[in-house]
Amino acid sequence: MIVSLVAVLLIGAIAWSGAVAGFQSLLGVALPLLAAVVFVCGIIWRITCWWAKSPVPFAIPTTGGQERSLDWIKPNRLDTPMSNAAVVGRMILEVLLFRSLFRNTSAEVSSVGPRVTYFSSKWLWVFALTFHYCFLVIFIRHFRFFIEPVPVCLTWLEFFDGIMQVGVPRLFMTDMLIVVAVLFLFGRRLANPKVRYISLANDYFPLFLIMGIIGTGICMRYFDKVDIAQAKVFIMGILHFTPQSAVGLNPLFFTHVALVSVLLIYFPFSKLMHMGGIFMSPTRNMRCNTREVRHVNPWNNPNAPYRTYAEYEDDFRDLMAEAGLPLEKQPEDVEPAAPAPSK
Repeated sequence: MIVSLVAVLLIGAIAWSGAVAGFQSLLGVALPLLAAVVFVCGIIWRITCWWAKSPVPFAIPTTGGQERSLDWIKPNRLDTPMSNAAVVGRMILEVLLFRSLFRNTSAEVSSVGPRVTYFSSKWLWVFALTFHYCFLVIFIRHFRFFIEPVPVCLTWLEFFDGIMQVGVPRLFMTDMLIVVAVLFLFGRRLANPKVRYISLANDYFPLFLIMGIIGTGICMRYFDKVDIAQAKVFIMGILHFTPQSAVGLNPLFFTHVALVSVLLIYFPFSKLMHMGGIFMSPTRNMRCNTREVRHVNPWNNPNAPYRTYAEYEDDFRDLMAEAGLPLEKQPEDVEPAAPAPSK
């Protein structure tokens, strides 16, 4: 955790120092363009050269309900999807509402017994959903810096996001909610011993990076103000490949841009790619029709010799009985083999 925190602080310090030293073009033009190229190419590489080439010879969907079998047994069409329509419905609920996370449970070993106790865990689902939707709304709101004139839908989105009209400039609800959500996700990694044990540097680094992006963005809006009009002119110049002067822009702006650029570069090669990986996951996008269709491994060698379990048990029955392993036939139930005919 400390290494990840130091790395993010170092990135921010380098970006701030570079902006003060006059490297605005490097931080505000070259780095974002490089990040955009790496982001797009990295996602394409991850999908085409990694996931698309991963063989899936068998049906391995994650199931959580009754599969379709007899007519009088009611199947669970979403948790055990048997048709393409059911798979699409399951994916929609998974992507938009995090359905599997909603059904998540926690397990603890009770001191009485001892025994394992399972209980519902909805807080993680609430804050994870809050974080992702707030991040999405903030991302969409930033399109006003890239589009001229600003579409009416973005104006309405800003209106509803800041409908409480708290302070000047107007306080956006998503700004506050995403801070609460990301602090909960970070605190959970520290407070839960099991999660803390399995957390690595590549878990903390994007978390600290997102905290830095959120923090610098909030500071630019509510505390250390940035000239929004000049920032938009600068960004529009990058989009039209006619870079504008960055003189007068707050160094905090370039720190924010640098952190976002690092996140874009890091994104395709990290666990954050679960955003796209969920669509490529065979545990989610496959039908559960193993009772209707026999799935045969296409790599099986038809000429390879195979031993049945009955043959295996015949060879090792005495040893298995001695070890106490379950047997279909006990040694005393097996008829002795007929003696070989004499020559």
